[in-house]
Amino acid sequence: MSISTDRRLFITEVDFDWENPEIDAYVRNIAALRNTDRIVFEKNISFLAGENGTGKSTLLEALALKMGFNPEGGTINYRFSTFDDCSNLCDYITVTRAKKMRFGYFLRAESFFNVATKEEEYSREGGIRQQLHYMSHGESFLQFIQNYNGEGLYILDEPEAALSPGRILTLMVYLHDMAEKGAQFIISTHSPVLLAMEEADILNFTDRGIMKCRYEDTDSYQISSMVINNRELLMHKLFDGKDE
Repeated sequence: MSISTDRRLFITEVDFDWENPEIDAYVRNIAALRNTDRIVFEKNISFLAGENGTGKSTLLEALALKMGFNPEGGTINYRFSTFDDCSNLCDYITVTRAKKMRFGYFLRAESFFNVATKEEEYSREGGIRQQLHYMSHGESFLQFIQNYNGEGLYILDEPEAALSPGRILTLMVYLHDMAEKGAQFIISTHSPVLLAMEEADILNFTDRGIMKCRYEDTDSYQISSMVINNRELLMHKLFDGKDE
């Protein structure tokens, strides 16, 4: 299951310039980011894990912008905008690259409708004809991902939001196969299924900063395990006396 790393990565390191006073105030108030000076990527698949509001999507967006992607998503060639709410973090990070990126995509579940619309417009001018709006949200999301095959940088923000548990397993197989071909994935996720991939690194976003952790130490694993193994006891603790 092991995949060779480092020499095949497009991004190996991210450094933050917290000395600069121009960084947006709300970014400075995200403890996980503020307490991190450097992130090192060592594997072809890196998961960003942690509670809502800990900065995972903010960092992914900054990386995507730094690498030349459209902030709302798509491949490196996409250029469109429906609402500009990006932070300026991308201007205050330094990305160390092991090799030049020629292809990739940035996908975020909440703006995929706009990506699907642009994909259909672009396909009329040549390229892959996908007709993504004629599929369910999950099917179209997975179809877009699977149509790209080979070396590149791929940034995904909570892909499980669009996928059933079975389709998440399909995504895992795709990630593994693509990583073996030299692709690098940086993925924000809450999915205990995705996080279970043995060949991936997990970067956990906490108030103390961003640090690598074991699968079993993630909130996603611990809470899911609690629900599955102690469902009745948990439900009793959550709701006992609520209706009294």
